[in-house]
Amino acid sequence: MHRTTRIKITELNPHLMCVLCGGYFIDATTIIECLHSFCKMCIVRYLETSKYCPICDVQVHKTKPLLNIRSDKTLQDIVYKLVPGLFKNEMKRRRDFYAEHPVDASNGSNEDRGEVADEDKRIITDDEIISLSIEFFDHSRYLQCPAAMTVMHLRKFLRSKMDIPNAYQVEVMYEDEPLKDYYTLMDIAYIYTWRRNGPLPLKYRVRPNCKKMKVSHAQQEGQNSASRSGPESDSASDKAGSPAGAPSTSSSLPSPGTPAQSPHPQLPHGPINVNGTPTAAPPTPSRPFTQFGSGSSGGNKPRKVSLNGSSTSSG
Repeated sequence: MHRTTRIKITELNPHLMCVLCGGYFIDATTIIECLHSFCKMCIVRYLETSKYCPICDVQVHKTKPLLNIRSDKTLQDIVYKLVPGLFKNEMKRRRDFYAEHPVDASNGSNEDRGEVADEDKRIITDDEIISLSIEFFDHSRYLQCPAAMTVMHLRKFLRSKMDIPNAYQVEVMYEDEPLKDYYTLMDIAYIYTWRRNGPLPLKYRVRPNCKKMKVSHAQQEGQNSASRSGPESDSASDKAGSPAGAPSTSSSLPSPGTPAQSPHPQLPHGPINVNGTPTAAPPTPSRPFTQFGSGSSGGNKPRKVSLNGSSTSSG
């Protein structure tokens, strides 16, 4: 399971604060030689009397240091989004200043004069109310929730409102992408660049809980294997319960009156004539065997053997 780590804004302060004034960046400006950033007003005043960076002492420019500084809009947007209420307070301060100095208000942009609203700058605060639509197929619900509300809270609300049993899981999505439980509505608005031109469009779907499905499937397989192994275990128990000395009815033992057949072929005894020439008989197997018969030693009858068309007799 994915674990989130929440950090405090104070841990990021070294990257968001100006070393000259000790406050958060306002109109963040970066020196292109060393990439150190400061408030615009702070660094401009500092470079009037020095040509070196206040942090690393690198030379900004030999004669005109103001040529080697650049406005950093990306850094300023990050500061406004991370520090609650900073943008709103700064815009109010600028409006108050230009209200007292109307002559100076002719120059500069709307943001310089503090005439930019939070909606235009896409700055969202934790206490702001966000309108959203949560859609399930062809049914939509419209809600107004705090920007700090997480996806996990939204899932719990849907489960309670729609009476969804615990055997099913609720998944909240933006378009077709599932959202993490720790995402807040403010995070979603920033990640997917919500323009405030309508409710925040979210969707949700209900699916069977995968873990419970796996457990039930495993239980069903266990029951099937138990039913298959039932007859085998019964037969094994029957075998184990039978007496050890009792012979099996399926064994093929020769009866006393039936001659036993040797697994090896019988070889002829005595000399054998091959093409008129007597030859010695091959040795008999050394494996002892018992002949079943009348019991007399003279009961062996001579047998005829045909070799190369000529018949011979062995006695």
